[in-house]
Amino acid sequence: MTKQEALYNYVLRLGDDSLILGQRLAELCGHGPILEEDIALTNISLDLIGQATLFLDYAGALSGETKSNDDLAFLRLEKEYVNALLLEQPNGHFGDTIMRQFLFDAFRKPLLECLQDSSEKELASIAEKALKETKYHLKHSSEWVIRLGDGTDESHEKIQGSLHTLYRYSHELFFEDESDFLLQKSKIVPELNSIKLEWEKTVKNVFEMAGIALPENDWKFEGGRQGRHSEHMGFLLTELQYMQRTYPNMEW
Repeated sequence: MTKQEALYNYVLRLGDDSLILGQRLAELCGHGPILEEDIALTNISLDLIGQATLFLDYAGALSGETKSNDDLAFLRLEKEYVNALLLEQPNGHFGDTIMRQFLFDAFRKPLLECLQDSSEKELASIAEKALKETKYHLKHSSEWVIRLGDGTDESHEKIQGSLHTLYRYSHELFFEDESDFLLQKSKIVPELNSIKLEWEKTVKNVFEMAGIALPENDWKFEGGRQGRHSEHMGFLLTELQYMQRTYPNMEW
């Protein structure tokens, strides 16, 4: 595997994570629990799709083919997407949406902080821009986790249930393979052990303030990074790809 191939694989993951979570949040436009939160979630969705555009543009340039961000977003098969399983899980109730967002934000922030110092200037530039948005995303999701956990009996029970449902998917965020190891040797991307320590610290602090507890089991669901997705992914892609599949090469 060449360095360019490894970098393509790595950047594609970053783009797919942003794209799929952005698509999930876009489904909530007009359906937020209150007007202010409806707007906030829509803005986060737009941030993520903007990040996906940058990462997928970069991935297209690395692919060695004439692939645009639209090609990568809309014209791949399900097995060709490499997003984490966590991000394709349904929105569920508001607690599910917020917990999914928090677990991802707590991972993405320290990762982007490291990537902005990457020796690959394009990757560092995208990470620096995305980090500014991700800091807000983490602040927003963590405050909601605390508010729900330390709120009513019902809100506490629901956010605790969301954690039990979604925590088993969070381990895959720290998936590494030969692409990671090659890039780590060249100081292009960080080792995920340090990112995981920061993630665990953030998760522990927020959950303590929220009064919610980590699941006692050690269940781990994975496969998304290798193109093996949950039953929800096909439905998500059907909606995401509909216009481009129906009207090929369309442009606004």
